[in-house]
Amino acid sequence: KLSAGYEFSMAIKTDGTLWGTGKNTIGQLAQGNTTSYSSPVQVGAYTDWLKVAAGSYFFASVKTDGTLWTSGSGGNGQLGHGNRSDISSPVQVGALTDWLEVSAGYKHTVSIKTDGTLWAWGQNTQGQLGDGTTTERSSPVQVGALTTWLSVACQYQGVGAIKTDGTLWAWGDGADGGLGQNNETDYSSPVQVGALTTWSKVSGGRRSMVMLKTDGTLWTVGYGEYGEIGNGA
Repeated sequence: KLSAGYEFSMAIKTDGTLWGTGKNTIGQLAQGNTTSYSSPVQVGAYTDWLKVAAGSYFFASVKTDGTLWTSGSGGNGQLGHGNRSDISSPVQVGALTDWLEVSAGYKHTVSIKTDGTLWAWGQNTQGQLGDGTTTERSSPVQVGALTTWLSVACQYQGVGAIKTDGTLWAWGDGADGGLGQNNETDYSSPVQVGALTTWSKVSGGRRSMVMLKTDGTLWTVGYGEYGEIGNGA
């Protein structure tokens, strides 16, 4: 498993160990220090890391036992520990053991539990937490009451997600059309992108999304000044 954050990267090996490389000014490499590294360094000695998501100077990771851990910049509550402190070593988010998927954005984090519920925390200025407010949260809050969320991907200040029925949903910062709503409106709750039920995967960028359909076709929407949309323009 791999994840590229802002000026650092994280990876999980086949033996379940977690490694990081790059800038470490706020402890985002979880080494207990703020020394940057130009080669991968192991995070502790654990061999039970399962998934990892790197954001802007912080990361979140799920272990095989379903626990969720975070490290790095926490100034907007994005680490989920009920405070706004930076940490330089992994700390568990609560005591739950039912976390399944996680994605990290600029200063917000979104996660799916094994029961299909969706949770978010951190910065919420553009409604990127999807809870119908623009209130910042330092602990996980549930997004609606649905239990049909399958995968999720943070944008810079937005989110794209796919449900078990193959529908695509987005919320947060709508600038440059990055939410796929044919407008530039911010949304603080999930809104469906079109009416199709054939979406299988989604990835978020800076006010943009890249999506894969079940037929293997690739689709993009949003900010394209540097050719990110891949349409030759």
